[in-house]
Amino acid sequence: MASTASGSLVLPLSLVVISLAFLLKVEGQNLVTDNVSVVEGEMATISCRVKNNDDSVIQLLNPNRQTIYFKDVRPLKDIRFQLVNFSDNELRVSLSNVSLSDEGRYVCQLYTDPPQEAYADITVLVAPGSPIIESREDVVSEGNETELTCTAAGSKPAASIRWMKGDEEMTGETTVEEMYDQMFTVTSRVRFLVSKEDDGMPVDCVVDHPAANDLLAQRNLEVQYKPEVKIVVTYPEGLTREGDNLDLTCIAGGKPRPHQINWLRVEEDVPPHAVVTGSDLYIENLNKSFNGTYRCMAFNVVGEAYDDYILYVYDAPTTIPTPTTNPVNTQDSRAGEGAPPKLDHAVIGGVVAVVMFAILCALIVLGRYFARHKGTYFTHEAKGADDAADADTAIINAEGGHNNTDEKKEYYI
Repeated sequence: MASTASGSLVLPLSLVVISLAFLLKVEGQNLVTDNVSVVEGEMATISCRVKNNDDSVIQLLNPNRQTIYFKDVRPLKDIRFQLVNFSDNELRVSLSNVSLSDEGRYVCQLYTDPPQEAYADITVLVAPGSPIIESREDVVSEGNETELTCTAAGSKPAASIRWMKGDEEMTGETTVEEMYDQMFTVTSRVRFLVSKEDDGMPVDCVVDHPAANDLLAQRNLEVQYKPEVKIVVTYPEGLTREGDNLDLTCIAGGKPRPHQINWLRVEEDVPPHAVVTGSDLYIENLNKSFNGTYRCMAFNVVGEAYDDYILYVYDAPTTIPTPTTNPVNTQDSRAGEGAPPKLDHAVIGGVVAVVMFAILCALIVLGRYFARHKGTYFTHEAKGADDAADADTAIINAEGGHNNTDEKKEYYI
């Protein structure tokens, strides 16, 4: 040991060099590890890794700083810890069937001077139990509000809850309650108005948690709604005319089904001979005094509803009298009472055309006949005058020609 005149202690140069070399050696050996999250009941793996190790010893300690593994030796008697890999650069250990009591900070330690430590935090995840969904009422009427509650208990960390009505996402009010050992119970409530379209609609409570997948509870809505009413004309198929019969059927649905169906005539009385049988209304032998609005009303515990039918009676169809001279037509008309006679206009037109053609042909023949025989008469009468030498002789011959009956021919019709 050397000292200066002032009394200060001076370290030997060799000792200073050794100290600096040791510090550089320690800095060159980097000890690292990783935090681990594991689901309760599954396996966790802890890895202690060393960079540029100079044969220093690696060991693993539990949160209570008890040695789990010293190099490749396990002093701790917990057989759930098993050696996965041991080398100069790594000590890797597995822990099976992890429980909440295994959660904490584990220590990777490298025997240097001073020792190096790195910390691996094990976080144990606990999945919630099956969610439970409850309703304020089992059956709700359309137009009213309903409330559903969903609970996910015993999770770590706290779960989150989403609501789905069909394909529509709804927002609920969530409360989180911490129980013990950082365990949580989550409750969510959702309120909404219902309509008849919601009857049978599934509502899902979806629970999201890193330790579980596809956790949900489902409830189908049961909605009551007032009747739906429709009037169907069973007879007649076309226009309603005087003398016809009318048959109407009232089709009524709803939840629950209507317990009462009534027929009435708006602002007037139903015709006295009208017959109501269940949901059917029957009126025979219609006339214009029956015109009006006929209403079918249906009732259930939710409410009432109706549908209207407007009756307008048209005049009865007119008929053409059947000729009595045609026995075939007479029989047909009697066989189909009220049906108009069937007239074949094409046949009538053909007969008229034939008659007109025959008359025209007769006129032409008669005309030609008269023209030919009238000319013959005048020719024989003037035959003597044509051969006379002068006018006096022609007159004498013409006069004498009247007495010659053999030469003259006359035709009368």
